[in-house]
Amino acid sequence: MHVAAMDTPKKNSTSKKKLWGGRFAESSSDVTEKISASIHFDSRLYRQDIRGSMAHARMLRKIGLLTDDELAAICGGLKEIQKEIDNGTFEFSPSLEDIHMNIEARLTERIGDAGRKLHTARSRNDQIALDLRLYIRDEAAEVGVLLSRLIGMLADIAELHINVVMPGYTHMQVAQPVRFSHHMLAHAWALSRDARRLRFAVESCGLSPLGAGALAGVNYPTDRDFVSGELGFDGITMNSMDSVSDRDFAVDFLNFAAILGMHLSRFCEELVLWSSAEFNYIRLSDRVTTGSSIMPQKRNPDIAELVRGKCGRLYGNLISLLATLKGLPLTYNRDLQEDKEPLFDSVDTVKLALEGMLEMLGTVTVNGDVMKAALYRNYSTATDLADYLAAKGVPFRKAHEIVGSIVRHCETQGVDFFELPIGTLRGFSGTFDDDIREILNPETSPERKLSRGSTSKKEVLAQIAALKKIAGDISGD
Repeated sequence: MHVAAMDTPKKNSTSKKKLWGGRFAESSSDVTEKISASIHFDSRLYRQDIRGSMAHARMLRKIGLLTDDELAAICGGLKEIQKEIDNGTFEFSPSLEDIHMNIEARLTERIGDAGRKLHTARSRNDQIALDLRLYIRDEAAEVGVLLSRLIGMLADIAELHINVVMPGYTHMQVAQPVRFSHHMLAHAWALSRDARRLRFAVESCGLSPLGAGALAGVNYPTDRDFVSGELGFDGITMNSMDSVSDRDFAVDFLNFAAILGMHLSRFCEELVLWSSAEFNYIRLSDRVTTGSSIMPQKRNPDIAELVRGKCGRLYGNLISLLATLKGLPLTYNRDLQEDKEPLFDSVDTVKLALEGMLEMLGTVTVNGDVMKAALYRNYSTATDLADYLAAKGVPFRKAHEIVGSIVRHCETQGVDFFELPIGTLRGFSGTFDDDIREILNPETSPERKLSRGSTSKKEVLAQIAALKKIAGDISGD
């Protein structure tokens, strides 16, 4: 959860001494302080950090390294610190570098030596590896709700407009008639694959790294399985070196975000085209469009354009982390500090993009009559004619050639393909009969599609039912 009040942390003048500074004779330079600090972005991990610290403290009590009173003081102090951060009264110190050191310093300030015992048997290396896994799991739950809502909304739109027929396109040329619902559901199926990738990213966070220490393990008989269970993990990571250097789980989330961004971008491209005066297939509401500072007539599809544009930054965040990781020797290197900003930005961007899509589609007007008129462009039932001939025994390649000749005739003679007289058609092939008139009709073309997953009403209704179930499964309803 982003904490806006922490974008510019306040200094904590009481906590300037480094918690790791025992072996250093000189203070860090201003440049070192500036380049080392991450508190201005990793402060959003405070809930996960506190949750992990409380589980760690309970484990330390379990193995006898804390007393009951010390555990109570630590957990009570951490709860109070969380309240301070929630309320915006916690004073962050950039000199303490990160969220871990800021919380630990404040805890020690509040409860004394018991606070100094909390970091026993752990390192910031396994601590941050834990926090990031918890963070992705938490945020993925919210993203999943938005995804399920969008899939469900597309299914509802498809159901509402089940009888609207529109041109389908290949190469951005009118190709064959399809149901508008079928087109909407194509995007919904893509989103359902995104939901599976999101689940995979969550599964990648399924093992607890806490207890790996800095890289080699710790010199205490810790109970890592206890901590794992306390935090709802499926188990523990099995190699301490891999535990602190692994960021595959973050890459998996960023990969999900990048592919989702691509799917939303493609959808938005169509919304931009369809809402233009040239297409006029849909109308986006005033709530999701903007005007021009100079042209009073304009209604610009800004949300669709911005969501389309955000795909690039989601790609960039994925490539940024991959580039950071590619040359790192085992185990922890400070370069890994650069994992957080791409991750945080992608979380925020994905949420905002999904919210934008829900807002746009929740108020869209579908201009079915305009789509119907567009069916009568570019010979949209030419394939139906070829299939008609093939069903009557004409080899398909020959049928294709015959219909191509008919199209050329219509183009050169300027006649209406959809109203061709039976006599004209028989001039190209004696196989044509009076029933060809229905085959030429683009409005009934979808019902002639008999294959599973096609654009016929029966198949589209089956898709709607399946996607509603998927949406419910994602949200847990």
